[in-house]
Amino acid sequence: MKTSLANFNNSNFDKQAGKFKWFIWMLVNAIVFKPSWIPFMGVKVNLLKLFGAHLGEGLVIKPSVYIKFPWKLKVGNHVWIGENVWIDNLDEVTIGDNVCISQGALLLTGNHDYTLSTFDYKNAPIVLEEGVWVGAKSVVCPGVICKSHSILAVGSIATKELESYTIYQGNPAKEVRKRKFKN
Repeated sequence: MKTSLANFNNSNFDKQAGKFKWFIWMLVNAIVFKPSWIPFMGVKVNLLKLFGAHLGEGLVIKPSVYIKFPWKLKVGNHVWIGENVWIDNLDEVTIGDNVCISQGALLLTGNHDYTLSTFDYKNAPIVLEEGVWVGAKSVVCPGVICKSHSILAVGSIATKELESYTIYQGNPAKEVRKRKFKN
């Protein structure tokens, strides 16, 4: 079946914001938030709050972070978001307390449904529970829950739920061992 871009129907996608708010965020994001020349976390935290993000205390947000829709973001206390992290939150992203999202990680809440000629969006939320660590250059796919203290190792892709206190690695990510803490 041949399809053209004119046939794309993404009416099932809701930005949960008007065009004006979305446009202003895109400008602020491009000029102030994403560029690495503004290293001040306080400015970025205040901008996220201004645009509707729910943020806990002690957020560390490094340079060159991209967040599609702040109003679809909930972040707990003492969270680290590393350089070049991309939170592509077409749907809700919830990040628990004491979470680390390492450099270049991608939280991807949506994709296109390739089984439809209209290529509609197919979105699902992501939840990173308390103590989760998403390794550098890793991807968390739509609908994934990373349970308490799970780890997604460097360069891995989580396509399914990650169990608590478990380390995952690979593409797709598979359990490699249990996470244990030294006393």
